[in-house]
Amino acid sequence: MVVYTQEHVYRHPWDRVTAAAWRKFTDPASRTALSHVADVHTLHRRLDSDTGRLHAARSITVRSPPLPFILRRLLPSAAASPNGAALCHCVETSLVDAQRRAMDVVVRNVSLRGIIEVEERASYRPHPDRPDDWTQFRQETTIRCRPLAALAAVAEKVETRCAERFLQNSAKGREVVERICRYLEAESAGAAPSVI
Repeated sequence: MVVYTQEHVYRHPWDRVTAAAWRKFTDPASRTALSHVADVHTLHRRLDSDTGRLHAARSITVRSPPLPFILRRLLPSAAASPNGAALCHCVETSLVDAQRRAMDVVVRNVSLRGIIEVEERASYRPHPDRPDDWTQFRQETTIRCRPLAALAAVAEKVETRCAERFLQNSAKGREVVERICRYLEAESAGAAPSVI
C-alpha cells in the first residue's frame, strides 16, 4: 500500500478557491491539462436547510495510465486498448460548509476495485496565518493493489507507478485551480478576459 500527503497554499481566499475547484472539470481551457478526465456528471446535490451545508456527489471517469502486463491479463478491457490503459469510474462526494469555510472531498474508484483501490481525501480551509486571504489545501491519497498483495515486490511497483501518475495529475489539477482563481479575481475586479 502507498499513502502520501500533499499540501498546497493557494494565495486566494477560501470562497474563490472552492469556486475554482468546482469549475475545474467543466472549464473548457482545462481539457488539455486534465486530459486523463474522460467524463464528469453530477449525481446529486442537496443543500441542508438546517445546517446550510451542501452535500454533492459526482461521477468521474478517468483514463488510467498504461497498466503493467500482469494487470492487463487480469482486466480484459485494459488488454483490448491499444496502450493497455483502462477507463476507471470514480465517485466524488463533497461536503461544503460555507459558514465554517470548510470543504471536504473524497474520491474513490468504483471500478477496477478487484485490481486496485484508490481513495483520495482533500480539504480546503482558510490558511491559519492569513485566513481571509489564503487557502490551505491538503490531500491524502491511498493506493492499494489488491490481487498482487501476495507478491509484495510487484504490488509495490504497481502502487508506486500509480502514485507517480496521481502526483502528476494532482499538480495539473492545482495549476487549473490556480488559473481559474486568477480569472475569478480578475472577474471580480471587472477586468476578466473573455476566455478563462
